[in-house]
Amino acid sequence: MASNIIPNFLCFGNLTSCHSLEFFLDFVCPFSKKLFKTVYEKFYPWVKNNRNDIKFIISLQVQPWHPSSTLVHEAVLAVSKLSENRTIDFIAELFEHQEEYFDTALVDETRLDTYKRLSLLAENAINIDRAKFLDLLHIDNAKVGEKGFNVGNKVTTDLKLHIKNGRSRSVHVSPTVFYNGVLNDLISSSWTFDDWKEWYMKVLR
Repeated sequence: MASNIIPNFLCFGNLTSCHSLEFFLDFVCPFSKKLFKTVYEKFYPWVKNNRNDIKFIISLQVQPWHPSSTLVHEAVLAVSKLSENRTIDFIAELFEHQEEYFDTALVDETRLDTYKRLSLLAENAINIDRAKFLDLLHIDNAKVGEKGFNVGNKVTTDLKLHIKNGRSRSVHVSPTVFYNGVLNDLISSSWTFDDWKEWYMKVLR
């Protein structure tokens, strides 16, 4: 999957620019949060106020050693189906509440309970209809005496596409950054706003 077919609801900045920065992020990864906040709150506004010549892309990078990673990424996809233009806003809010979805915060919580908490977050953050949100994530219980089935929910197909995107491009960790479709492993979550400006002046000036 090429970065140019990532849906626009996962993009911000100049969506028609020939220059792109693509970030593979896990929403329960502290390093992903650090990079996102620096880029979204500082670097992106600076670029926008100057030449506005970068398309910023968020690609979903589920990390299965965090059990909640799948659930929070499903939540983002559910939000995208209900309010495309607020998806990035929800991602920003989800990062602010990241620690509430860490392993130790929900070790005794059921999958459905986590979905319900995510629905409340979506409602409070961007006024999402909780019932519609939960319907997108709903999975029927197996009937008595029936074997279990891996049926997924209404965002599973979308999530699989994002997983295939990362795997096909050999993405193993978050955050991983591509510039114009090419891996840039020099970019780090430790980069400050000044680091980003310095990179921009070298690459785009």
